[in-house]
Amino acid sequence: MSSGLEISVNELKPVFTKEQIATRVHEMAAEIDAVYGDEPLVAVCVLKGAVVFFSDLTRSLHNKNLEMDFVRLSSYGRQSSSSKHVIFNKDVEIDLCDKHVLIVEDIVDSGHSMRFLLGQFAARRVRSLRLATLVDKGERREMDIPLDFVGFTLKKGFIVGYGLDYAERYRALPGIYEIIPE
Repeated sequence: MSSGLEISVNELKPVFTKEQIATRVHEMAAEIDAVYGDEPLVAVCVLKGAVVFFSDLTRSLHNKNLEMDFVRLSSYGRQSSSSKHVIFNKDVEIDLCDKHVLIVEDIVDSGHSMRFLLGQFAARRVRSLRLATLVDKGERREMDIPLDFVGFTLKKGFIVGYGLDYAERYRALPGIYEIIPE
């Protein structure tokens, strides 16, 4: 796809409904609660795409010692595929040393961004480091990435909605949709 491709809402194919997402997010929260209990935990949202998922997930957690922070990485720009060059636009503000850290990501595809972030956080001597992703899309996986909590697995397709975007569009859609090119 070229970055200038215009796509209308009529060209979006439903993949996961808002009800399916809500159910799976609650299930993931229960899985995360089972691992951490009330251990101090820092949940780190990878902006911008994971913000909707992160909000729903953290509100579903029962951990009384939960802290939240945010990072921003970029590797896509306004393109539909990763450039493999990761830029760290915003770092966390919380000291992660000796803390349990849960990275919350919208989608893991090539793995370059998550490999970069996992390396950055591991170097800070965290107590544990795990990754929760809403969508595991192995079609373009180039890096072996440990995925600890996975919402959905998707084999192929370019998806938008529920925080996922195409050139900053479609983030606010309540479900997840595949873009069908003209």
